[in-house]
Amino acid sequence: MQRHTLTALPGLGTLDVDDIIDVRAPSEFAEDHIPGAINLPALTDEERARVGTIYVQQDRFLARKIGAALVSRNVAAHLEGPLADRDGGWRPMIYCWRGGQRSGSVGIIFDQIGWRVTVLEGGYKAYRRLVVEMLYDRSLGLRVVLIDGGTGTGKTQLLHHLAKSGAQVIDLEGLANHRGSNFGGWSDGQPAQKMFESRLAEALIGLDPGRPVFMEAESNAIGRVLLPPAIWSAMARAEVVRLRASIPTRAAFLTTTYPDLTADAELLRQRIETLRPYQPRERIEAWHALATAGDYTGLAEELIEHHYDPRYRRPEASGQTEIGVIDLPDMTEAALARVAQQVIDLTV
Repeated sequence: MQRHTLTALPGLGTLDVDDIIDVRAPSEFAEDHIPGAINLPALTDEERARVGTIYVQQDRFLARKIGAALVSRNVAAHLEGPLADRDGGWRPMIYCWRGGQRSGSVGIIFDQIGWRVTVLEGGYKAYRRLVVEMLYDRSLGLRVVLIDGGTGTGKTQLLHHLAKSGAQVIDLEGLANHRGSNFGGWSDGQPAQKMFESRLAEALIGLDPGRPVFMEAESNAIGRVLLPPAIWSAMARAEVVRLRASIPTRAAFLTTTYPDLTADAELLRQRIETLRPYQPRERIEAWHALATAGDYTGLAEELIEHHYDPRYRRPEASGQTEIGVIDLPDMTEAALARVAQQVIDLTV
């Protein structure tokens, strides 16, 4: 059994292993984990709490003895279940919180089976330290170009077309699983802050600093996750391409990009209710009436005119440079594909 010290995030992709196994409890894994890792817990959340309580309140030896029995049972279940098809040449890398007892215990069993086992030195904490260093302690060192524009100007869709054209793109809303407004949440929820940062760090690894990186202009929060300082600072100094379209064009486009809301009357009602702190009662009731009548285009026009445009209009940051304004006569996929090439041409 060998141990590996992670010195840089790109090093994960060069590891000579077949699977990365996270043996922490499910709640730890759910909050954040190394991208691509599989969760095969040495102890469940309940078992970990039980062993910890015995360790602190009763007897350390008893806690280790009970913990060993629980780990053994859990590893047996993994061997007979998810790992039943792994042959003798399988090469796992195992990690826990600090690279200590949990990963060591599982690693010993795997090693005795005959697998080529690697344990991550320092565990998840070592990995997390590198993520923090990238996103909090250093500048990105990338040329960031922001796609800005009012709600309904197809910024996210344009990013997808830029990516198809071979441009470097970071889809912040995609990583945050949120469309960036009161109406923007997805039903499956957002990742925890640490998980969002892991996704972001993974997306940044390997980008060419000699080429522009396109992102959507955002506030410092997307739903309930915050943009880390390295991203926020780069956006404050970025070049900006602004998109413009008429309110009717934007409203029609919005009705196609929020199918979850137009298909769920109760969800739409709840989202409109979240705007009560910002809008007069009469306007909220009028919006409910439009939703009930199925006039989603009219509702979208009202929301753009009275909520989104007044509330989300961002003043130009002093460090940003506007390099172009593009008018969108329509929001078809073909039009956005043409705009993507215009954006790329502006950055050459």
